Amino acid sequence: MTPGQLPQGGPDPVRDRWRAAMRLALAEAELAVRGGDVPVGAVVLSPDGTTVLGAGHNEREATGDPTAHAEVLAIRRAAARLGEWRLTGCTLVVTLEPCTMCAGALVQSRVDRVVYGARDEKAGAAGSLWDVVRDRRLNHRPEVIEGVLAADCARLLTEFFRDR
Repeated sequence: MTPGQLPQGGPDPVRDRWRAAMRLALAEAELAVRGGDVPVGAVVLSPDGTTVLGAGHNEREATGDPTAHAEVLAIRRAAARLGEWRLTGCTLVVTLEPCTMCAGALVQSRVDRVVYGARDEKAGAAGSLWDVVRDRRLNHRPEVIEGVLAADCARLLTEFFRDR
């Protein structure tokens, strides 16, 4: 171990501060399962990180709306609560890496940061397959923090698809 390196399994100050919010997103993801949808949950936090401004889970099956992804619904609800489409200073916490549609919505909503749990190697657009949120050609590039409670987030998805 080199100086300044944390031991395996030790504290992770970058990810640790987002665990409580990710647990809220996981609770939202559980609601998606009840509705027969892919278990993805999201919450939008206020700039100081103390208030949930909007929450959502996948509702495509329940609504027949192909855009009813957890992130889009959480963003819409946060914007409605604030009465403002710009979510400057806010953080979106989501259980699965956003797809291209949701990554575009994150950029358009001007959130400062996206925190996600499980990577999506098939459709992820925050670093896995594409990196829409950090594309230099765009006028806004949120900070990306990945891997918060990743095993818990991945497990929920694995169990959902295994049971189908």
